[in-house]
Amino acid sequence: MQPKKLLFLGSKPIGYNCLLYLINNKEKLNIEITGILTRQRLEFGTDNNLQELAVNNGIPVFENLNDLPECDILYSVQYHEILKQKDIDKAKQIAVNLHMAPLPEYRGSNQFSFAIIDKKEEFGTTIHKINTKIDNGDILFQKRFPIPDNCWVNKLYDLTYNASLNLFKQTIGHIVDCKYTPVSQELLVHKYGTSLHLRSEMEELKKIDLNWDIEKIERYIRATYMPGFEPPFCFINGRKIHFMLDKDTL
Repeated sequence: MQPKKLLFLGSKPIGYNCLLYLINNKEKLNIEITGILTRQRLEFGTDNNLQELAVNNGIPVFENLNDLPECDILYSVQYHEILKQKDIDKAKQIAVNLHMAPLPEYRGSNQFSFAIIDKKEEFGTTIHKINTKIDNGDILFQKRFPIPDNCWVNKLYDLTYNASLNLFKQTIGHIVDCKYTPVSQELLVHKYGTSLHLRSEMEELKKIDLNWDIEKIERYIRATYMPGFEPPFCFINGRKIHFMLDKDTL
């Protein structure tokens, strides 16, 4: 049987490790990785660089969506562009996306923060078909898990990262072999609800009102304090004051 041609779109550590798994298991999976597309620049020696990983393994690196050839499977992991129908149609079998959140509850961005703000007790990760809407396609596979009490956003991210990578590894063979049953998200909205959040919401989300009660202030700080990013803040006499934590707090 001829190997199935797979195109990979991705970025960030989760994208790197999913591509690494494909490379290390391409014979077992009976796939040919015919190219990748990523927004990461080629910087040899940097951590989690998808371009370097591809180049070192003889995989073509494409510049934009218009350059992509036809394939059997198109797989997206943390890719930043919304695909058009002409892009989706390049996959003869299926185009799928790994979304690091449960669907249909949390489409779009900042899902970890909103789950904490919404006082959710459960989170998860989802593999779904790609359509032209944001995280809207039929669900193929999903893994849910409890959110720990008083969880911080970086902890929830780590839990979701691990669950996402495991789900990817457990199901990629099923996707290659067409062993999946798509489930419309609309059938689940009545049970879980749905929302769509954009990156542009994060600035407002970090703005703490000192008139809130203590529980709400603490919850919003837990939801928005992510090492490596601007911390939550408040305004006192017109001055922007950031909330900072001791390094051993998290």
